[in-house]
Order: sequence, then structure tokens, then C-alpha cells
Amino acid sequence: MKQIVQFSIAIGILLLTTLSVSAQVQEPENPPVLPQFNAIIKTGKISLEWLSGFRDVKEIGVQRSLDSVINFNTIGYVKDPNETRNNYQDNKPLPGTNYYRLFILFNNGRYFYSKTMLALSDSTIRADMKLQYADIKDAARGLRGKEQENKEPERVVWHPSNYVYTTADGNVNIKLPEAEKKRYSVKFFESNGAYLFDIEHVKSPSLILEKAIFLHAGWFNFELFEDGKLKEKWNFFIPLNYKM
Repeated sequence: MKQIVQFSIAIGILLLTTLSVSAQVQEPENPPVLPQFNAIIKTGKISLEWLSGFRDVKEIGVQRSLDSVINFNTIGYVKDPNETRNNYQDNKPLPGTNYYRLFILFNNGRYFYSKTMLALSDSTIRADMKLQYADIKDAARGLRGKEQENKEPERVVWHPSNYVYTTADGNVNIKLPEAEKKRYSVKFFESNGAYLFDIEHVKSPSLILEKAIFLHAGWFNFELFEDGKLKEKWNFFIPLNYKM
């Protein structure tokens, strides 16, 4: 009987020790605090996580680039920007290396950018389950037919518009020599297609828009109409050295 009791006590101690170790192993580590964050490659997606002590945040935009320099595009917005522990899931990462940064905009109009972070592999996922190049290539291909699989995408050489463009000071210039003879209108959009504002009638041959109107630096799209017909659909870039 005494041996049975001792054996039961030993089993109990072993179970408690095992549960304690398991709890310690499973306890998740806290992500870094803004302006830093984690960008972790998981199965079929990339997960961004961070801690924030900021309040009165209007929005947090998630921007992605393949080169980490200037070609950042906004791919989405955080659901609740004022959460202390926050995250965003990029379910359609691009083929190749993905860099991310966060654009944090406050209700008073001030903003700042987080640090640029490279998406890294999650060490907790088995090697055979990690996101592979083939996975994201298929996702980017979408619904294209099989005949398009090996076709290289056409490269478009960017050039500034002759009508809507930025100058060295970052302001947006609109040059329309025939503005007094024809009716012109311009619509402006974020790089992801989100509508910003429009000018219904450009009456002057030369017009300058203050960069502050666009709230942040980066790429913007526009549509220029002449007498109601689309004349040009293109984009421009406001440099990152601009601060509000």
C-alpha cells in the first residue's frame, strides 16, 4: 500500500512538472514595440505583429514593397488602430522578398512611418510547411489560364506626366495650356485605388496643389478628363522627405 501511494505521488509530481514546462513553452513572446514590428512568413501568408502605446490614432496603413526603397504600396488598413497589441495578415504576398512598413496617422493630422521590416520565416513551422515561391506565384497568378504560367509580365517604364506631376519641393503641378478653351477635370486616388478628391473644373493653365493636401508621401494615381473624356490615367510620387 505504501509503495502504491509513493508511486501515485511520483506520477503526480511528474504530471505537474510536464504541464508547467508545456505552459512555459507555449506562452507566446510579445512582439516588438512601434516603430518596430514583426513580419513573419507563415503557411500561405505573412503575419505582421506589434505593440503600441499610442492613442488617438485615426488609421494604420500597411505598406508593402519588393525593394524596401520607394516602391511602397498600401495594401490595407488595420481594423482597430488603437489596440495595444495589434496585427495584420497579408494573405496575398508577392513573389520574392517582401518588405513592410506601417503608416500611422493621428486624428490631429500628424503622422509617422514605422521602420521598414523584411518578412522572415517562422522558425516554429516545419520546413515542408513554409511558404514557398511556388505558393505565392500561384496566388499572384490568380485566375489566369494555364497558358499564362510561363509568360513574363510586361514591364512598363515609368515616366512623369506632362500634365500632372510633382516638382522638387513635392508640390503637385497641373499644366493645361488649353484650360481656357476646353473643360478639364482631375480625380485623385491613393495607390490602391481609394478615391481622395477631385477638381471639377480646372480653369487656369497652371495650378499648384500643396503637398499637405495629400496627407502623406508616396505614390498617387490620377485621371485627367478633357471635355468629359479620359485624356490621361497615370500616377505621380510625393517624396518621402516631406514632413507635415
